[in-house]
Amino acid sequence: MAKKLPYRGSEPTKFKKFNLRKDDEVIVISGSREDKGKKGKILSIDKKRDRVYVSGINKKKKFVRPTQENPQGGEIEIERSIHISNVMLYDSKLKKGVRVGFEVTKEKKERVSRVKR
Repeated sequence: MAKKLPYRGSEPTKFKKFNLRKDDEVIVISGSREDKGKKGKILSIDKKRDRVYVSGINKKKKFVRPTQENPQGGEIEIERSIHISNVMLYDSKLKKGVRVGFEVTKEKKERVSRVKR
């Protein structure tokens, strides 16, 4: 008997832990042609779908109907999500994307950039 496949929303996520956090500056390393190489801050992280919202990246136009709050209606630009594997932490000293690692000292656990020396 064939095993019943779970529906897409209940699949376990690929990334269990995230090394990126809200308000980190990231650079887009892959994706759409117009967004690749751009930098921005992480607005929020969707852990269930492994996606991040980055300011100024993957902007799309959304057309809204007139409401009481917005009687004019029209179009607005919103940021859409991008997969977490397509972004990398940006190091302003090195001016490039870096991998993130952790170093444990006696007092606390710190994030550090993993750079080949």
